[in-house]
Amino acid sequence: MSGKLSTLLHELYEGTTVRAHRFRYALLAFDLTTICFVIMTSFITREDWIGYADLMFGALILLDFASRVFVAKKKLFYLTRLSTLADIAAMVSFLAPLAGEGLGFLRILRTLRLLHTYQLMNRLRVDFKLFRKHEEVIVALINLAVFIFVTTGLIYALEHGHNPHIRNYADALYFTITTLTTTGFGDITLEGTSGRMVSIAVMFFGVTLFLRLAQVLFRPSKVKVQCSTCGLRLHDADAVHCKHCGEFVHIETEGLH
Repeated sequence: MSGKLSTLLHELYEGTTVRAHRFRYALLAFDLTTICFVIMTSFITREDWIGYADLMFGALILLDFASRVFVAKKKLFYLTRLSTLADIAAMVSFLAPLAGEGLGFLRILRTLRLLHTYQLMNRLRVDFKLFRKHEEVIVALINLAVFIFVTTGLIYALEHGHNPHIRNYADALYFTITTLTTTGFGDITLEGTSGRMVSIAVMFFGVTLFLRLAQVLFRPSKVKVQCSTCGLRLHDADAVHCKHCGEFVHIETEGLH
């Protein structure tokens, strides 16, 4: 029985079968559901059913976490990864309802899972032409979205309850976006030195990610020209030779007709 379970887990988490790909898509759907749950419950008063839902999500995350540790070839290395530590923090926050909102913001760290999809990126390239065509843009969008959601969760946890301007997740999100875009209407501010440091971090790291998105949208670092010899499709904009096989590539540039 244990042998069959081990084989099944390795197939689902590391395999290339249709069932394995469907399972990993289901995991992605679960991650998105937990994120939506965290955001939704910030708008309502905490009730018993939310605590029960927390325990259910925590148990499922724990089961997924244990399975990933089991199939990991280098378990110690896996346990020290950023996404793994984020999973542990999120799992603790879901399984510790007595902590109330004190640990609540840690749940939003589940968004980091979107950056670590266990072969899902490769599968998206196969399954969706749109993803293959706009991969850089989509990845840059995901990076920016993850930063926004994690930062918003942190601001909500630090300010909710004593800052009258941060009443729910939407207020924290509004502050994050206005700070990130340097709009700064001034109707919501973070209090104290720690609040100012958070604001600086949002502007510094957020603007960097925003500029990266703008770069891939308006000035992509790679151009798509298929090499006639090896078939490599992505090349530097100023490339003369294919980096894979050394064949000449003919990339049209401004002024070249």
